[in-house]
Order: sequence, then structure tokens, then C-alpha cells
Amino acid sequence: METIISFGKLKCDSLLCAVNADEFNRISSCDSAKEIWKLLEVTYEGTNQVKESKISMLVHQYELFMMHDYENISDMFTRFTTIINSLKNLGKFYPNQELVRRILRCLPKSWTPKVTTIKEAKGLTTLPLEQLLGSLMTHEATMKEP
Repeated sequence: METIISFGKLKCDSLLCAVNADEFNRISSCDSAKEIWKLLEVTYEGTNQVKESKISMLVHQYELFMMHDYENISDMFTRFTTIINSLKNLGKFYPNQELVRRILRCLPKSWTPKVTTIKEAKGLTTLPLEQLLGSLMTHEATMKEP
């Protein structure tokens, strides 16, 4: 029994040492590691209702995602990655094939020939997102040449 108690205390101590001063003040009165964890979870992820609301908002951003006129491929991809990583952190995942299709749909009309070429040549079911990014960045550099 003593081992279980000291192991529980070790977990509490580890969590207490891992947070900054503000968080320490928030969780220092908790009696167990589970209680600390739950409090931190609600603080950073929110309740289930807040989590579902965040997921809904991010899914909406994902579904309406378009490349802006002023953006280059790298900036667009960074913005896209921020959305999908936020969704992953909340437990919402999209398969790679869906992410590739979403990126190809978000490109401006001037990219239609390149999108068609990628769809025909690369096979979207096996195309890694990073390889798509490289292909688009290469094409973008070619388009900028005089």
C-alpha cells in the first residue's frame, strides 16, 4: 500500500514540477494526479462542449479553406497545417488522401493545369502530403521565372 501511495505522490510531484508558476497556483491544492490532470485538461482543452465547438469551428475552416491571392504555396500550406494539427489535437483526423484532395481544391484557377497533371500522374491515394507540397512549390518557382 505504501508503494502505491508513494507512486501517486511521485506522479503529483512530477506534474507540479512540470508547470509554470501560474499553473502551479491553480493545481497545487489538488490531492491526486488524476485531479491535477482533469483540471489541466479542462483548462487547456475545455469541457466536451467547448471541445466540440472548437472542432466544429476548425472543420468549418477546413471545409472552406482556399489559397489567398497574396499567398505563396508555403504560406498557404503553413495555414492549412495549423488547421489540421489543431483538429488532430482535438481528436479529429482526416486521411492523407482527403488532405491532398483538399489542398488541390483550394488552389486558384490558374493552377488547374498543374492540378490535372498531379491527379493523372501521381495517384492521389498514395501521394504523401509532403510530396504534393514539393511538387507545388517547384511549379510555383517555375511560374515565377521570366
